[in-house]
Amino acid sequence: MEQRTEIIKNIIETILARLNVKGGVEFMETSEGARFLVKTNEGALLIGENGQNILALNHLVKKIAEKTFAEEDKDIKEKLTFSLDVNDYQAKRIDDLKNLARLNAQRVRFFKKEIMLKPMTSFERRVIHSVLTEYPDISTESVGEEPHRKVVIKPYQ
Repeated sequence: MEQRTEIIKNIIETILARLNVKGGVEFMETSEGARFLVKTNEGALLIGENGQNILALNHLVKKIAEKTFAEEDKDIKEKLTFSLDVNDYQAKRIDDLKNLARLNAQRVRFFKKEIMLKPMTSFERRVIHSVLTEYPDISTESVGEEPHRKVVIKPYQ
């Protein structure tokens, strides 16, 4: 395993230990990039309501990794692209979001009217926008203020 990957895995394991959460950390390369998967019986604690804790944990691990690698590489922020998942929660959530995006794109095509989705995190909105780039006749935009920003899906004008 590459040295940086091992260090990031150790960061995650240290955080888990400090939270008194028992579990293992696996690393894998996916089509979307590097992925660290935490497997634990205490997933609900790490995931949190609507996935808020896992987003915070992901952010914390990235910030610690950036600081750890900053001295050897000043452009580390752009190079540190990995995701952190707990018991496949994020993977399942991404699949659900992709299905939601495609279903609503079909509705927009059929009814020729825009659809506003419920408020989402920036991560969730990014998944919706990304999936719908595959539809040349559909456009998307985020509207509103955090934490109530929503994606609007509409026919391309």
